[in-house]
Amino acid sequence: MNRIAIRAAIHVAAVFAIYLSAAMLIPAATDLYYGNNDWQAFGFSALFMGGLALAIALATRGNTPPVNTRFGFLLVNLLWFTLAIAGAVPFMASSLELSVADAFFESVSGITTTGSTVINGLDTAPPGLLLWRSLLNFMGGLGVIALGLFLLPFLNIGGISYFKIESSDIEDRPFERFQTFTVSLIGVYTSLVTVCAICYTAAGMGTFDAVNHAMSTLATGGLSTHDTSFVRYADSPAILWIGTIFMFIGGLPFSIMILFAIRGRFDALRDPQIRVFAGYCLVFAIAVAIYLRIEQGVPFFEALTHSAFNFMSIITTTGFSSDDYTQWGPFAVACIFVATFLGGCSGSTTGGIKAYRFLILFELLANGLRRLIYPSTVQPVRYGERTVDADMQRAVVLFISSFIVLWAIATILLGATGLDLVTAMTGALTALTNVGPGLGPIIGPAGNFSSLPDTAKWILSAAMLLGRLEILSVLVLFTPTFWGR
Repeated sequence: MNRIAIRAAIHVAAVFAIYLSAAMLIPAATDLYYGNNDWQAFGFSALFMGGLALAIALATRGNTPPVNTRFGFLLVNLLWFTLAIAGAVPFMASSLELSVADAFFESVSGITTTGSTVINGLDTAPPGLLLWRSLLNFMGGLGVIALGLFLLPFLNIGGISYFKIESSDIEDRPFERFQTFTVSLIGVYTSLVTVCAICYTAAGMGTFDAVNHAMSTLATGGLSTHDTSFVRYADSPAILWIGTIFMFIGGLPFSIMILFAIRGRFDALRDPQIRVFAGYCLVFAIAVAIYLRIEQGVPFFEALTHSAFNFMSIITTTGFSSDDYTQWGPFAVACIFVATFLGGCSGSTTGGIKAYRFLILFELLANGLRRLIYPSTVQPVRYGERTVDADMQRAVVLFISSFIVLWAIATILLGATGLDLVTAMTGALTALTNVGPGLGPIIGPAGNFSSLPDTAKWILSAAMLLGRLEILSVLVLFTPTFWGR
């Protein structure tokens, strides 16, 4: 990795920080409209970060970035880290006066669409601050889709590329259509957020809450404008089902919507991961609804409404909750714990291990078992009708192995800060999968992360970034080979 590549990556990150600084003027205008003095904090943050980013961009301009995987890895990491730092500035400058650890945690949680929070008193918080959290979710969701659809396949560490499901003429010339892809992605994503906000409003949610929750719902980010999340709307089945539907849409590959927008095609509906994703969402929701009906006597429709909403939230790594599901009984809690691992589809806004990796992993397992009986047989690993190449197989095994090791390490480190086993174990898990709430009385759906030690918050912030960047793209930076010539 040479200096020219590093300077070029810093330049691109600085330009993105300028855009983020400009976005700070939106919550500034919101606070000004509502007569809240926090508009000054956002105005200062925009000027400070914008000026600093502009100075860095000017100082590093003129370097042509190399087109290779090393530069891609460096740029991806630097972009997300820069956005996390820039996003934290308004939290520190606001009337809440969050500490550096708290502000960085909240910013990372927003841009990684995790949904964990350290802020108490959201119901009375400045409206601009609430909007800023939702905007971080909104922008993070867009970045997550681009990461899964284009960057990760380019870097050879997994993901199902938009260009790989297009027709052969597009596969030969993908960059000629990249502008169309970008415009379509932004258009589809923004349109879905708008429709979601309209639906929330029509179902009885206030306009401000509807806009904020719509951004968090499609981004599967989970940051709410209320301390109790969707418990506030627990008696409104319409709102909960709207949330369930749009969280499910957020968990689908956005390549489907993009292909439809560009060519009016639904070819990607044949993607096997969609059936797997829909399947385990349906099974968990119905199984726990039946359990609640039998064990606790909850009317079936009410049980299904809350079960579907909360499981869709956990599986899509959104993090909303309409009830304290830790009180639903051992079977339900066990299902919630397992659901935390799952995630949605590649190219969606979700985190977690994701459905396509489970498909490939089970294919590898089945082939391995067959070879125990017939050692000489040669059978390809398939993903639907396609053969999975060795690079993709390696990426899946590496990801899952790294995930388990990092989960263990993060659990031990959190335990060293004084956290109990359940909090440490589920906190590490929910950070790596970008789900949001964990289990237990401290970080469960009825609590938040504010009471955790600062050291634990730094560990969880690192874990959230690792999980969002699919682990391998971060770990590669710590290898001597990456920095060698």
